[in-house]
Amino acid sequence: MNLIDFSASPLALLPPVIALSLAIITRRVLVSLGVGICLGAFLLANYSPINAAVYIGTQVKSVFIEDSGLNTWNMSILCFLLLLGMMTALLTLSGGTRAFANWAQVRVKSKRGSKLLAAFLGVFIFVDDYFNSLAVGSIARPVTDRFYVSRAKLAYILDSTAAPMCVVMPASSWGAYIMTIVSGILVSHGITEYSPLGAYMRLVPMNFYAIFALLMVFAVVWFKMDVGPMRQHEIEASHGVGFDSDSNIKDLTEDLDIEESDHGKVSDLIMPIVMLIIATVSAMIFTGNQVLAADGKPFAVLGAFENTDVGTSLVFGGLIGLIVSLYTVFKQRLAMAAIRHTLWVGAKSMFGAIIILVFAWTIGSVIGDMKTGAYMSSLVQDNIDANWLPAILFILSGIMAFATGTSWGTFGIMLPIAGDMAGATDIALMLPMLGAVLAGSVFGDHCSPISDTTILSSTGARCNHIDHVATQLPYALATAFIALVGYIVLGMTDSIGISFLATFATFAVVCCVMIRISRCKMLPKESLAK
Repeated sequence: MNLIDFSASPLALLPPVIALSLAIITRRVLVSLGVGICLGAFLLANYSPINAAVYIGTQVKSVFIEDSGLNTWNMSILCFLLLLGMMTALLTLSGGTRAFANWAQVRVKSKRGSKLLAAFLGVFIFVDDYFNSLAVGSIARPVTDRFYVSRAKLAYILDSTAAPMCVVMPASSWGAYIMTIVSGILVSHGITEYSPLGAYMRLVPMNFYAIFALLMVFAVVWFKMDVGPMRQHEIEASHGVGFDSDSNIKDLTEDLDIEESDHGKVSDLIMPIVMLIIATVSAMIFTGNQVLAADGKPFAVLGAFENTDVGTSLVFGGLIGLIVSLYTVFKQRLAMAAIRHTLWVGAKSMFGAIIILVFAWTIGSVIGDMKTGAYMSSLVQDNIDANWLPAILFILSGIMAFATGTSWGTFGIMLPIAGDMAGATDIALMLPMLGAVLAGSVFGDHCSPISDTTILSSTGARCNHIDHVATQLPYALATAFIALVGYIVLGMTDSIGISFLATFATFAVVCCVMIRISRCKMLPKESLAK
């Protein structure tokens, strides 16, 4: 089928803008994504309903089948979701979740402590953002629920520690992907003074959004900065409201008939999670080393992470975690009927997230064919003062990632463009411009309702998806403003030290304003939530 080329047309923005607007207005994610898919297909098929239907069928098929074989990446993620759902359900059946909640309630003395637990877990589990959001959610949710922390606050903590942490860690799936792209940029521009890893490490302190998104999480937790819609969710949670608000993703113990064992131990929760982490990391190193060996290269940990098969590693880790979880229920001699029922319940609990992901992947293909990214990148190809390029690239990458729902896709499009622009204007701005693209991509992905990372964060917290998007947005926008100041100063001074100090000063001022707003609007009944 011949598709219309919209790379030079503002119509390229129409499907994502319509989908995002409807999702925010109607709070019906699937309907909104479906409208965006149909609209994009209609435009691409030159307004032919029959060709549009054929196109949609082809795109949906490509989610599952690619080049006459399985789409291994998508299937790996869906399989990992199902495995993690079943594993989480078994953790509930074994009594491990209850035991850990009871253990943590003795040692975690406050609502603040429960949120700090979730934040620290999010920082330390940095292998992959998908894994981070789902695994940390399953561990922290019982504890935060006991202290009446809103599911929206937990989803914010998960989302704001997942991608921001992964993007600044070289030993992660994100770090490996970014280094691969940066390596090509360095070669194409003849830059030899640092390696791809060296360039990546230099980019870390320039990723102002990721750094200050992490700092913002701890500031929000410590100073109780509940602003915007988050404040209402925290008030409702303090009265026990909002813990079963999502009709698509129910908590495993709510209306799903899982009876928790009274003989569970903390180890019944910790051991499967730890084995899941160890197995996933080991599989990443093993699959990466296979590629190195095939190319005749010596083993290196970072080299293995650069070449790893993330999808296969996640599935392997999920299988090991599930097997260990089965062991925890078998050793208690629980009835096989209860175990089979729990496995089905766990898989079924992920169906809502899986359907949303399939829709999100489909509209991602539509947006790619519409060439939305190419159109948006063309907006910065005109004559612009080089000093403003880091700030402009941060904004443009943020908009692109928000509209497309993918930070990795934005990396692939914008990093080479940023490299070419730096080569044509001022090569000294190469790293600042690449850092701005990384930060802007994470920002846009962080805010987008159609981002798979955002979807999985709401899944991990068992939070209504649009509630998560709405409550997270004020914090994300505030952090984006802080980062933007940093990129303006970085472009003007070409000094990381000065720009970082300016960014930190802006962060302090923004936090003071948010603290004042949250305290000025505090109602007497909110004292119950402290």
